[in-house]
Amino acid sequence: MKRHVEFERLHNFRDLGGYRASDSRTVPWQALYRSDSLGKLQGADWERFLGLGIRTVIDLRYPWEIEAKGRVPEPERFHYVNLSIEHRPYDQAEIDPELDPWRYLADRFAEVTEDGAEEIRQVLEQIAHAPGPVLFHCTSGKDRTGLIGALVLTLLGVDRETVLTDFALTELATERLIADWKAANPGRELRWPGYGRAPAAVMGLVLADLEAKYGSVDGYLEDRVKLSDDTVGALRARLLTDGSD
Repeated sequence: MKRHVEFERLHNFRDLGGYRASDSRTVPWQALYRSDSLGKLQGADWERFLGLGIRTVIDLRYPWEIEAKGRVPEPERFHYVNLSIEHRPYDQAEIDPELDPWRYLADRFAEVTEDGAEEIRQVLEQIAHAPGPVLFHCTSGKDRTGLIGALVLTLLGVDRETVLTDFALTELATERLIADWKAANPGRELRWPGYGRAPAAVMGLVLADLEAKYGSVDGYLEDRVKLSDDTVGALRARLLTDGSD
């Protein structure tokens, strides 16, 4: 199976299948996807998307982003849910180039893990229980999407190195994400050299911060997100299989 699903207009569409958990079970293919904005789907891309059989779409963006950029076409075809996990918007293109870029991003993630705890719980509940296959996405499929991906894989018992490696696969889309930004912002300067980047070091800091504050990522999900044992069990039952990768 292929991890990257190729589209003309989408740059960061991936299948989260094939990863091995600590109990030797495996995340099934074609059950859980992550992506950049589905508002870009049209033509052959749309037909390819429909061919995946996705039934649930979880949109992690602000409502104003959806208004500006559109959501999945024909949303009535899907179980569509908008859960904005980020509460403090910021413009990555304008980040001060003198700042430590990865620490800065990790601090923004920390805001999301605190501010968006309720929405994060609802996202995980949707992944556990909503009609599947399931896709979750934001604008670039990088930060908000990357956080949910890391939390899900950690809950499933996937090892830390693999979780970080999955997060960093967005780096393969960075050049195209930058090209899209420049096309959408003629005349603006892209001040921050880290735009579109998603190195493993960022998510490493995020998960270490959660461990320092809550003892473990699972501790964060239990204490701050208030994720129930029933949801954890349903998530693992749905997304772990005895089959090989």
